Amino acid sequence: MQVLDGIKIIELVHMPPGELCSMILGDFGADIVKVEAVAQAGGRKLIDPAEAEALKSLMAFNALNRNKKSIRLNLKSEEGKQVFYKLAREADVVIEGFRPGVAKRMGVDYETISKLNPRVVYCSLSGYGQDGPYSQNPGHDINYISIAGALDLIGWPGMPPAIPMNFLADFAGASLHGVMGILLALLARQSSGKGQFVDISYTDSVITLMTFFLQQHLAGGMKFPRGQWALSGGYPYYQTYETSDGKLISLGCVEPWFWENMCRAIGRDDLKGFSFVPDHFMHPQLDEAWQQAAEEVRKVFRTKTRDEWFEILCKHDVPAGKVYEIDEIFTDPQLLHRKMLLEFDHPKLGKVRQPGIALKLSQNPGSVRSMAPFSGENTDEVMRSLGYNEQDIDGLRKANAIG
Repeated sequence: MQVLDGIKIIELVHMPPGELCSMILGDFGADIVKVEAVAQAGGRKLIDPAEAEALKSLMAFNALNRNKKSIRLNLKSEEGKQVFYKLAREADVVIEGFRPGVAKRMGVDYETISKLNPRVVYCSLSGYGQDGPYSQNPGHDINYISIAGALDLIGWPGMPPAIPMNFLADFAGASLHGVMGILLALLARQSSGKGQFVDISYTDSVITLMTFFLQQHLAGGMKFPRGQWALSGGYPYYQTYETSDGKLISLGCVEPWFWENMCRAIGRDDLKGFSFVPDHFMHPQLDEAWQQAAEEVRKVFRTKTRDEWFEILCKHDVPAGKVYEIDEIFTDPQLLHRKMLLEFDHPKLGKVRQPGIALKLSQNPGSVRSMAPFSGENTDEVMRSLGYNEQDIDGLRKANAIG
């Protein structure tokens, strides 16, 4: 048995953050129906049947859509909308990722769905939230982390900010806050018997991730100059260093005793005095001696390979990490031990690999029960589960209400 067995989710999203949100819930047993658009005349081209089989094979690698079924609905048609309503009457959760107001224009907004199903938890993921002066603005991760103040903190002094892919607002922000919001609303429903609207803003979520820094700013006006303070590369004890093979190793020696261990490991006891003190949270480096100390450490690290230094540092109880390139990640023994790489036997592709499940529950672990579906692959199956017969399905397909 899994924690979310019996929970039915409708996924009405078109971007990866929403897909990751429902993927996590699906890994723990939720039954997810992914609603995708029917191709319109003059719109997106339908896949040629000759290509379909190859694309189905590629779906085996699509971790974001594992444990889901796919149905194509034309929500611009009344018939397609009625199918959605039938799904919604049985749903526990609806997840949508449109700009505010779009779901209402389509007739699938919370107000409409909650009248059909008062127990539904309806989660909307949007850039700036459902209200406010920016609610209708378009945006992406880089814009949200700019406004939330995170982008300005990342990078080196005197240079433009380093853009951290779309990890922060999209995935750490919206995806994970969406999961939390949905689970909290489901928990509240146990006592109230009613669902509710969950309004997740990508930008708001980044503000939550910034709490540690913002609390210090709000308390005393503190600022965090890019690349200059204790935890952003401004001091030698929390830094990355190039090794003899051109790779990088990271040090996280915030505690003075770890820095002392590191100095001992590299044979430079004379550098022990350059350790963290709380005052480093308050200002960037002011003394050139710190820069010289960092340069001395750089020289030493250039004398051995990354992997050699990692082994030495681990033996000396130093917080260190190999800076992996993406093709090295799943060679790491810790990640493999933790099953953060999953392997499946595919009838045509042989071994198929996907990222693993980070949440480890001792009694109700997550699992991958099915690969990602081809768009519309489960339309007939889902329609039959709703009580439609073959003639109904045929008629709706001819009317372009389903696909």
